[in-house]
Amino acid sequence: VQLQAFGGGLVQAGGSLRLSCAASGRPFSTYTAGWFRQAQGKGREFVGANSRSGILTSYADSVKGRFTISRDNAKNTVYLHMNNLKPEDTAVYYCAADGLAWNNALVSSRGRYGYWGQGTLVTVSS
Repeated sequence: VQLQAFGGGLVQAGGSLRLSCAASGRPFSTYTAGWFRQAQGKGREFVGANSRSGILTSYADSVKGRFTISRDNAKNTVYLHMNNLKPEDTAVYYCAADGLAWNNALVSSRGRYGYWGQGTLVTVSS
């Protein structure tokens, strides 16, 4: 499967943004979808994940209550809805796909994901 993330941009603190991750080659519904981010000078960190069915989700504590992942399997696309953005959310955001069954203890692990999109930059100004 090939992934393409887009939708990043510049937004003021407190604002909202929606990132999209479009899949091609195989149905996204057969993959767990993950979102990660990497701020300048820092490692890539887990943001959230969504199961194949869209029913199960997991989020990093830093984004709980502000970020939501949703799917539109008809469009083969997964979304990251980001609300109440903070300057510390500034990063390059990556979507990823995991072909294995959902494992709540492992979905936050980068090594779990075999497929990655190219990343899209989100900049939150104060």
